[in-house]
This record gives sequence, C-alpha cells and structure tokens, in this order.
Amino acid sequence: PESAIWVGCQPVLEQLFPDKDFDFKHPEEILIAANNNHLVIAGRDRWDPENLVVEKRHTTVDGVQQEYGTHNAVYTFLHDYLGVRWLWPGELGEDILRRETVAFEPFTYRYHPQVRARSGLLAYSTLFRGGPSEPPNRRGFSSNYWLRAQRLQLSELTSDAGHGPWNSWWDRFHETHPEYFALQPDGSRSRCGGRVSMCFSNPDLAEQWLDDVAAELEENPNQRVFNPSPTDGWQRGHCICENCRAWDHPEGEIRRPFIWEGISQDYVALTDREMKFANRVARGLKERFPDRDLYVYWLAYGHSRPAPVETVPEDNIIILNVANFLLRSDSLDRGSTTGKTHRENFGDWGRVAEHQFWRPNVGNPVGWQWGMPDVPLTRTIEDMKFAAENGWMGIYVDYVRNHWSTQGPMYYVMAQLTWNPYQDGHAVLEDYYRRAFGPAAAEMEEYWTWMEKIREECYGTENVGRSDHDLFDFYNTERLDMAQEKLDHALERAADGPEVYRERIAFVQAGLDFTRLVTECGRLVRRIEEEDDPDGKLRARIDKNWEELRALRRQQPNAFRWQMFFAGRGDDVSPRLHRQVPRILAP
Repeated sequence: PESAIWVGCQPVLEQLFPDKDFDFKHPEEILIAANNNHLVIAGRDRWDPENLVVEKRHTTVDGVQQEYGTHNAVYTFLHDYLGVRWLWPGELGEDILRRETVAFEPFTYRYHPQVRARSGLLAYSTLFRGGPSEPPNRRGFSSNYWLRAQRLQLSELTSDAGHGPWNSWWDRFHETHPEYFALQPDGSRSRCGGRVSMCFSNPDLAEQWLDDVAAELEENPNQRVFNPSPTDGWQRGHCICENCRAWDHPEGEIRRPFIWEGISQDYVALTDREMKFANRVARGLKERFPDRDLYVYWLAYGHSRPAPVETVPEDNIIILNVANFLLRSDSLDRGSTTGKTHRENFGDWGRVAEHQFWRPNVGNPVGWQWGMPDVPLTRTIEDMKFAAENGWMGIYVDYVRNHWSTQGPMYYVMAQLTWNPYQDGHAVLEDYYRRAFGPAAAEMEEYWTWMEKIREECYGTENVGRSDHDLFDFYNTERLDMAQEKLDHALERAADGPEVYRERIAFVQAGLDFTRLVTECGRLVRRIEEEDDPDGKLRARIDKNWEELRALRRQQPNAFRWQMFFAGRGDDVSPRLHRQVPRILAP
C-alpha cells in the first residue's frame, strides 16, 4: 500500500526506509520510525524454529522466543506515541486518549533496555492469575496483561531468584563421588545441619556441572542462564579443604561465624573462592558452547555479599545480588563487620562485575507485605537509578504482593523505571496522577505524598523489626483522618468530570478503608491483651471490622491481593495470615 503501519521486520522495509538499519545490534533493541507515508514498529526478534514449544511445570508454551523486540516496540509505541496508559491491572486501570486521527512528522526512535530480565519485578503477578482477587474482565485483562503492557513479562533473560542445584546432587553423588562435597572438620564429606555444601576447588565438580548443563540444553535449547550458586543456610558446612581455603583472600572481610557440627569460627568472606569457581564454569560454558550466548548466575549472598578483593568475574557471569536496599536504602548488611549497607555492597560489585541482577528481599519495613501504604516513592526512584548506574541488568523482588489500592503508584513507577531507569521518576508519577485522576490529580498527588510522609516518618524513627516498630500506631486514626480529608477533596474536584475518575478514587478509597480496618483491629487486640474484654465489646468491634473487610473484598476485588487475608475463593481467613498476623486474627 502507499501508506501503512508495518509491524515487525519485513523485507520490503529496506525499500520503504532505505536510510534505516534493520540489523539490530543490541539485545531487545527496538525501532519506531515514520517517513511521509509509512510507520514501522519493529524490534530484534530471535527464536529457534526447531524449539518453539516448551513444557513448563504448569503449562505448555507455544511460540517461545529468546527475544521479543517487536512486542515491546508495539507497547512502547502505544505508550509513548499514542499515550495509552495501563495504570493498574483491570479495565478501570486502562486509560486511552481518544482521537480522530493519528499523524506524525517523520521521526526515528531507537532504544534497547539495560535491564534485560524484568519479569521478576512483580513475580506474584505471574503466579496468581484470575481467581477471586482479580477476575478477568470482559477483555480478559489480568496482571499478566499488565506486565506485558509495561514491557516486563516478555524480556530476554529469565528472572532467577533461587539457589543452585546442589541439594539434588546429594542423592545423586554422595555415595559415588563424595569428593564433590565439602570437607568437614571431622574429616567427612557430609551435610551440616541438612545443608549441602560443595568442594568448589575440585575441578571434577565443574566438569560434572557442565555435563548437566549440556543435558539441560538438549531438553531446552532456549535456556540461556544457569545457576550453580551455593544452597541456602549460608553459615553452615563450608569446605575446609586446603585447596578451597587457598582460594580465599586473606584480606576478605571478616564475616559472622561459620558453623560446622559442634564448631564455629570467624573467617574471611568467601567471595574470592566462589568467584574462582564461577569463573571456572563460566569459561567452561564458552569453551563447550562457543556459538551460544550463555550466562552463569551467581548469588552475592551471605558470606559472599561483599565484592571480591582480587578475583574479577568473567563477562558471562551475572551477579545475583541479594542487596536488600529496595524500600530501605540505608539498611545495614547484618553480616558485615565494617558497617556497610546493602546499597554500598551493590556499588562495590558494580565496580568489578559487568552485570548485576538486583534480587532484594524487601521484608515488611512499614507494612509492605500486609498491604499497608508503604510507599517510599522518592527513595525508590533514587535507588533504581543508583542500581542502573552500577550494572543493573535484571531484577527479582521478593516480594511485591499486588496490593494495588495501597501501593499502586509504587508498582507503576517501579515498572516504568525497570524499562528505562534513567527517565525522570517524578515526571512518571505526575503523569500517573494526571491520567488516573484527571481534575483531581493535584489532590491525589497530595494524598500519596502524605502516605509517603507517614511512611518515611515511621521508617526513620522506629526500630524496624523490633517490638517498638508498631504498624498499628504508625497508621493511627489522626494520620488516616488526614488522608481521608485529601481523598474527600479529590472526590469533590472530580464531581463534575467523567465517572471513571470517581471510580478510580473509590478504588484508592478501598485501600484506605482496608488500612483503617486492619490497623484498628490490631489496636483492639492489643487492648484485649492489656485490659481483657469481659463484656466482649472489643471482640465484637473486631468481628464487625472483618465483616466490613469481606464486604470490601466483594466490592473491590481488584484493589488488593485478597488471598493474603482470605483463603481460597471463600471468605474464610487465610491460614497464612493466621501465622503472619496472629495478634489480629487471634480467636
């Protein structure tokens, strides 16, 4: 045709766009360009035609690619050039600007994302699909759709969160190859407290691991990254053989005690030892598979949190850095004897490693896991830029639980900055408020800024994780009443505008109602513990709050990850919360 929109790379494009290079040089690179008659939306798409179908644990995926450049180019065009916004999952979160025509002056836009493993940012969105917490609407929208629209789900590399394969090796090899396993002080090659540790200096261990990789590639040729990191329980049972200890750098940071059966010892960090093994298998991947672009994931965790003193990681090693500074950028590495923060550890690794994967355990600093409005927006924007400046190329957050009505702006800005961490995060938020709430944008910005202020005051003045870090007092009546005033003002401003803005404010209102009900329950339970409740009035108020929570769930099923509070599809209280919040849910 004389004029068209062309999606994906096609031979005719070289004639229609003779000045454009369609030989993409970078992973996941995208190109969006217009001339007087044509528009092209394309990206680097890579796949193996012989291996398009992959069997996964719960499903079969047909049409697997190694890179989805065109897909992400389409959503970039929709977001950047047509102004479509997916503010949160579900139809209410979709915002489309209606227009009579679509026209552009000639332009060229190229981009390739620095963060090449993005699907783990909201890992729970991919684990929970549909169900009572988020029934797909008539268009089938779900969190998975939202992840795709944010250009998170279909990224080049997998978002690995775990440890290596060594636990399964015990059953496979402890009788036939005991030399693979860590030497213990009693002279045995045994487990310590159930933990399996390896003799990383043994060259046969690396060869056997590489044999396993070859078998995995036979089964799934699309696999790109392999993880030989140590198992969890990182204090216990490390190898004390002469060769392994010779790999330890004497100037490594002294860490917390190492533990063996009946023995403990202060010893240097194991980072140089572990990097020597990681380099050995990384070089082995290159030698065995010279025509493949394969990587080694290695956890910087426990006794390998500090960067190596001397050993430089190979360029096909990705450091899985369990640097817990998301939401709490000043948090100390509890194992450090020098007082370093997780953020500083990440920066140290960024100076020696070409690739870093940010894998924070976010914990529950000011009620994050419970769904409180724990929204350190400015802190998060700064920390994500810091990560990008220090080699950030993948992410897995443990965990984001999809509490959209209390933490939605955080998820949105995190998603946008994962795609492009160098954009202005505050401008992203301003756009979010404007598109979500229209005439009430300023009032809703005030609301979320107030919630951020509460959060930062609580985080900065209390002993996080200790008994005096009381979420029920943080989100007290006075503070929540002020938040309610701001929502009431927002609703007044939206009174004469389109209904969708009032519906979105009601969505946020559900989060504030949830926060008020849950924290009041906590304070009531504390009163029962301190004062008793002989006439049952306090318990009756708790029961009334829980009935209101159940009603709120039915009214706003997408506003919150309700499985955290209610079990299955019914209204029973979740056993998980019985364990996590015993004071609230005590019989």
